[in-house]
Amino acid sequence: MNIHEYQGKELLRRYGVAVLDGHLATTPEEAEAAARRLPGPVYVVKSQIHAGGRGAGRFTNDPNGKGGVRLARSPEEVKAEAAKMLGSVLVTKQTGPEGKQVNRLYVEAGCEIARELYLALLLDRDVGRIAIMASTEGGMEIEEVAEKHPEKILRVHVDPATGVQGWHGRKLAFGLGLEGKQVQAFVGFVTALYRAYTELDCAIVEINPLVVTKGGDVVALDAKVSFDDNALFRHKDLEALRDDTEMDPKELDAVRNDLNYVALDGEIGCMVNGAGLAMATMDIIKLYGSSPANFLDVGGTADSARVTQAFRIITSDPNVKAILVNIFGGIAKCDMIATGIVEASKNLSLSVPLVVRLEGTNVELGKKILAESGLAIIPADNLADAAQKAVAAVKKAA
Repeated sequence: MNIHEYQGKELLRRYGVAVLDGHLATTPEEAEAAARRLPGPVYVVKSQIHAGGRGAGRFTNDPNGKGGVRLARSPEEVKAEAAKMLGSVLVTKQTGPEGKQVNRLYVEAGCEIARELYLALLLDRDVGRIAIMASTEGGMEIEEVAEKHPEKILRVHVDPATGVQGWHGRKLAFGLGLEGKQVQAFVGFVTALYRAYTELDCAIVEINPLVVTKGGDVVALDAKVSFDDNALFRHKDLEALRDDTEMDPKELDAVRNDLNYVALDGEIGCMVNGAGLAMATMDIIKLYGSSPANFLDVGGTADSARVTQAFRIITSDPNVKAILVNIFGGIAKCDMIATGIVEASKNLSLSVPLVVRLEGTNVELGKKILAESGLAIIPADNLADAAQKAVAAVKKAA
């Protein structure tokens, strides 16, 4: 689950992470009032959307104007900029051409920047430890740095038995070329950030840029915080930070029905149990010449009701030209899934081709239920067969 910059900074502040003063605003008047509570003389007006590249982005109603992060020299100027930004659609590299409407602004104090750095914490699954990554290339997208200057990305891994140690921060600080009081400030910053990451069950915390001020302080100028969805049951207060307006309506619908769904731009809807199997299903659809319309994992305990909800969400996408169901029955037995497929197809008056591959517990009974349903379900013997039949159905419909 992602949250806004202003929410992330407020959480990080509680753990002692250095951030600048700032206030949320949803109207131009609130933006002006927020600026008057800050020291000035420079104010930063930041669009709050779940996408990176805001500063380089452009508003659809002013494509040649300023981006989604703007400087102002007075509270009155803050109000004027807010009036232009609020309610407008901001397009960045990460939003796609449709962009996102700006409904919230974060008015933050300015600072004198000496250097811009990059810092992030995330789980490195290859080694099973939290990785702390840093780079001198602050303000740039880390993917671009990794491609063009991989030698500029520094990494240290934290042993979960000991937690973060001072040497972790010092090693990165020296690699970044920090010196004097900057090293101590950086070590304190990293230690506080690690504590926030672990105690809040984060998936990633990215500070880009992390700035060194002319006074030698180390401050988070931005904050991207994302949480592990599987741990949210431990943090009801964090779940309340979810901004429904930032989510694809289908993805929000899936969250409310306990489904793992990600909307994509393809034409074959996928319903699979298990994340790895879902990834393999999407890959083989691409291999045979089409593209998936979604990632959808119904989980290992799927029942008829959940299958129906999954079909409803998949078919709400007008781009879906066929559906591929790929189930490996275990706890969720094939006959139970088959019953759900039949009920969902009838209740939703399914009109697109439906390809079903079943394997695992009670598979023969599941196939029998599908065969006797009277529905135009296309059976498949294996995953390759299912993908080929789904792609062929799409091409035939076209």
